[in-house]
Amino acid sequence: MPVSNQGDIDLCLFVEPYCEDYWMKPGEAFTVRSEAEGVDVWFDTYVSKGCVTVWLYEDGDPHKIVGDYAVVDESGCRLESGHQRPRGQRWSAAGPIID
Repeated sequence: MPVSNQGDIDLCLFVEPYCEDYWMKPGEAFTVRSEAEGVDVWFDTYVSKGCVTVWLYEDGDPHKIVGDYAVVDESGCRLESGHQRPRGQRWSAAGPIID
């Protein structure tokens, strides 16, 4: 599932239920992909101010979370959680707090 930042501020890509965050600069694009073979993965997305949250489910069943996934940049490089996280970023139980 490709996600691109067409805005003019940093955008958080937040992957649940792992609370992993990946930050995109304006104009950047990342891809969330399943690494699990033979699994029909459905992506559920939620958009809030400055953040796109993604859940990966097997066959669309919210009780079957897909845990084997990767987030990659446009060149195909696998990214680590916290990629480009802004200094001093605050968090709540619901994810990043965007000021």
